[in-house]
Amino acid sequence: MNSSLERYTERVEQYASRFPRFLDVMMVLALIGCAFFGTQLSFPGVERPDTGKSLEVMLGLSCFVLLKYRTRTRTVVVVVAGVTIAAIARGYLLTPMLLAPLLAAMYWLAVLCDRRTLRLYALVVTVALLTVNLFSDGMRDLSPVLTVIGPVFWMALPLVGGSLARLRGDYLEAVKARAEHAERTREEEARLRVAEERVRIARELHDVVAHHLALANAQAGTAAHLSHSNPEQSRKILDDLTGTTSSALRELKATLGLLRQDDRPKGAGLEPAPGLARLPELIDSYRTAGLEVVVHQEGVRRPLTPGVDLTAYRIVQEALTNVAKHAPERAAHVGFTYANSRLLITVSNDGPATGTTVNGTSGGFGLRGMRERAQSIGGDLCAGPRPEGGFEVTTALPLQPSAAVEGESP
Repeated sequence: MNSSLERYTERVEQYASRFPRFLDVMMVLALIGCAFFGTQLSFPGVERPDTGKSLEVMLGLSCFVLLKYRTRTRTVVVVVAGVTIAAIARGYLLTPMLLAPLLAAMYWLAVLCDRRTLRLYALVVTVALLTVNLFSDGMRDLSPVLTVIGPVFWMALPLVGGSLARLRGDYLEAVKARAEHAERTREEEARLRVAEERVRIARELHDVVAHHLALANAQAGTAAHLSHSNPEQSRKILDDLTGTTSSALRELKATLGLLRQDDRPKGAGLEPAPGLARLPELIDSYRTAGLEVVVHQEGVRRPLTPGVDLTAYRIVQEALTNVAKHAPERAAHVGFTYANSRLLITVSNDGPATGTTVNGTSGGFGLRGMRERAQSIGGDLCAGPRPEGGFEVTTALPLQPSAAVEGESP
């Protein structure tokens, strides 16, 4: 029942919003008919007042004033109330039909005006109706109690109905505002997630391209240098160069595969994300390029979450790539320290620091990307020259990051 009534109300409101003037005219015509019919009613044995039809015409004309209820609501109430009170004062019987134009005006007053205005006008109009009705000839056969109850009851109906309609309108506006706010929030969140995904993929591409190209460049240079003095070693390095480029293509394919939108199962055809389990393979690739890497570990090795494992691998990979590109000394030291709830990783090289300023920033995105990776899982990273010479990258990563941070890690 309630759902049917709500659907009917929504349809009426939709029709009213599409054809407001047509409905206003129909309302005025209906009120003119009600007012005219109300002037014909009287108690048995009581003659209708003889006003020469002038007051009936005024009642009809006052209904046309209701066409301005949207823009002149208070004026409409004053005009309609004045004519209605004048009709009752002349002896017309106070009935809902006679009051119909005034009830419509009070309804729109309750819908469109503030509470203070509504209370003031309702009080004045009701008191005026009661006063005139008590001394009207049309009500002389009724008791004073009924004379008071009738006007109060009929005036209360449009006031309550208009107030409820206004509350419903305010509620619908609030719902619409919340929906628009939620839509804007979803759009902003979607844009933020797209931006985060772009940054994550950019970091992955930078790590893959920078590492493999630097390694391939070093291998090609070493092979060219040994091509005359040691052809066998040169051919071996060139064979390793083929493996380096193949590995680069595989990782690029896996990274770019994240951008594809197809119907394959999640992760199908893509390599798993690298971790510290592939560290020996990474170290061997640098050794074939002529970079001597020494790895040492302190503490008992503990299992890492996927986010921490990938972050640790990428930081070591990028730090060794910077050593291979910038360090004059072809040696690097990688240290892992498992202490309490954190994993401390240091990558350092001997000799003067080249291509990096004291504050740990460079012209590229390597150090910035490493720092962003560490911070994304709740860790921190610092990089800079060592007092004894060379350069060092130090990062502290949590062994068990919180679920919220872990879910955001690249």
